[in-house]
Amino acid sequence: MSARPLPKSLIEQALTHRSVGAHNNERLEFLGDALVNLVVAEMLFERFPKSDEGAMTRMRASLVREAALAALARQFGLGERLRLGPGELKSGGHRRDSILADALEALAAAHYLEDGWDAARARIRDWFDPILSDIGPEHFSKDGKTRLQEWLQGRSLGLPEYELLDSTGPDHAKEFRARCSVPTLAVEACAEGPSRKLAETRAAERLLAILERDAALESTGDIPA
Repeated sequence: MSARPLPKSLIEQALTHRSVGAHNNERLEFLGDALVNLVVAEMLFERFPKSDEGAMTRMRASLVREAALAALARQFGLGERLRLGPGELKSGGHRRDSILADALEALAAAHYLEDGWDAARARIRDWFDPILSDIGPEHFSKDGKTRLQEWLQGRSLGLPEYELLDSTGPDHAKEFRARCSVPTLAVEACAEGPSRKLAETRAAERLLAILERDAALESTGDIPA
């Protein structure tokens, strides 16, 4: 279900980072965060009637985490449509997970403010329905590296590879940066963490989110605005 086109001003505000100026998407992102969480919670409540509160909380957290929303935003091509200040443009802000995730949530709020609850709810459900159609509660009980490997093996796409890119900081507070790649698909994702293992796990989760959304949206080509 698609809502009618939004006024240009609302679209621009939803896709405008604070580095541009006062007329940015921060307030919209605040509202959109609540809307996305509510709709995803509703979908989980409907689809998994035997799951308890803890399981549904873990599922929702996985679906609306920054990396997952950013991967969805990339599938919609939001990065190319963002309005960024000179500093963010120079540093590649259109690729940053936090900026992409915020823009997607802001877009949800823009639809709500313009089209009302029913239309915004339907649109957000459209975003997540393909994802939820292919997973169950057990999907969220395994770590990212295991889930990525199982996803790839189930499609005979080979195994992922991991590489430690960097480690910075003093010994008691090191930060590690790792890359996860799938050579057969020529895709990769990077992430940071306080340990090498956690950095690799986060990179695997980030890559899996991209692959799942790419597969789910391949046939629809849906764009949120």
